[in-house]
Amino acid sequence: MVFKIGILSEYIQKRMGVSELLKELIILIKQYNQLRKTFLVVYAGSIGVNGHNIPDASLHMDDYYILHDMLRNTKSEKLDFYIETPGGKGEAAEEIARFLHSKFSNVSFVISGEAKSAGTLVALSGHDVFMTESGSLGPIDAQVPIGRSYVSAYDYMEWVNEKIEYAGKNGKLNPFDATMVAQISPGELKGVNNSLKFAEDLVVEWLSNYKFKNWARTETRKKPVTEEMKRARAKEIAEQLSNHARWRSHGRSIKIKDLEDLGLQVTRIDDNKTLANIVYRIQMVIKVLFSSSTTYKIYATEYDRITKQASPIGTPPTASPRYVESAKINIKCPKCGNEYKLFASFVKNSRTNEELSSKKLIKFPKSSILVCPNCNTEINLIGVKNDLEAKFRKKIVF
Repeated sequence: MVFKIGILSEYIQKRMGVSELLKELIILIKQYNQLRKTFLVVYAGSIGVNGHNIPDASLHMDDYYILHDMLRNTKSEKLDFYIETPGGKGEAAEEIARFLHSKFSNVSFVISGEAKSAGTLVALSGHDVFMTESGSLGPIDAQVPIGRSYVSAYDYMEWVNEKIEYAGKNGKLNPFDATMVAQISPGELKGVNNSLKFAEDLVVEWLSNYKFKNWARTETRKKPVTEEMKRARAKEIAEQLSNHARWRSHGRSIKIKDLEDLGLQVTRIDDNKTLANIVYRIQMVIKVLFSSSTTYKIYATEYDRITKQASPIGTPPTASPRYVESAKINIKCPKCGNEYKLFASFVKNSRTNEELSSKKLIKFPKSSILVCPNCNTEINLIGVKNDLEAKFRKKIVF
C-alpha cells in the first residue's frame, strides 16, 4: 500500500527558502486565477512568530492602505480574497470592505485557515464565502478594555442589563453588585454598547447588500424574498455571531456546518478537488513561511508581493554606543535552533574587524539575509540592521 505524504510535509522536505516559497505562492495564485477566471489577492497575518505575539500581525489600517495600493489599478471585475488573520480593528475591516466593493463588481472571500473577529467581518462582506473543511470564522463580539483586561462587550452588556432588571424588581442591589455598578461611567457604558452594535450593524448591511443580493425565493415555499426578509435574516445571523453566550470564547472556531445552521450558505471548496488542492497549498506555503522565517504578514497577487518581518531576538550588541567600530550580535535560527555569532562593521578596514573575523564570527551579510548553514533557512536581518544603525547612528559598511 502506498501512502501519500501531506502537503506540509512535502514543502518541509523540499527545504525551500523564503524566496522559493514566495515564488511558489505566486505560481499557486496564477493557477487559482486560471481555474476560477478571477483575480486573487492573498492576505495573511500570523497569530505569532515562534510563540511570540506581534501586535502588527493583526488587521489594522496599515493593511487597508497597502491593499488599496496593490489593487487600485487592477482591471478585473472579479476579486477573490484569501484571508487569514487573528482579528484586529473593526474600523479597518470596514475600510477594506468598502474599498473592495467600490473597485470590484463581485467580491468573494476564501477561508482555509483562521479569519477571526475583524477577519470574519471582512469575509461577511463578500458576495460569496468559499471555505475548506479546515477553514474557520469566529464570533464578532467586540473585545473592550475594562480595568486591566479585555472582556466581551456582549457579556458586559448582558451583566449590566441583568443588574438593571434585578434592581427594578427588588428596589436595590446587593452590596457587591452596587460597588461594581458604581464604578461604571455613562460614557463607558455607551462606548461598550456602541462597540457591540458596530459589528452587528456592519454584518446586517453587508449580508443584505452583497451575500443576499441574488436571494430571490425561499428554499422551501419558494416565496419571493423581500428586502425586509433579507435584513431580518441578516440581523438574526449578526446577533448570533455576536452572542458570546453561544460561543463561550472569542477565539472559538465557527466552521461550515455552524454557518449553515445559522442560515448562511457557504461554497465548499473541497467539492472541487483541483481548486481545493491549490487553496490547501496556498495555506501550507503560508504556514511554512511563518514557521521557518521571521515573516509575520503577507500580501500577494500574481504580480506583486509584500511581506513584513519581525526582528530576530538576539543578544544586545556588546559595543559601546559612544564610539564603535563594530558590534557583535547572536542570532538564532527560527527553524533548527542553531545559534550564530555575527559582527557588523561601522568602519572599513578596522583592526577590530580583523580580530572578529579571526575568531570565526560571521560578517553581517550585505543582503541582510543570513542563510542558516545547518538547514538553509533564510533569516531576514533587516530589522537587526535597522536597530543597530539607529542605536549607534552609523551605517553598517560592507
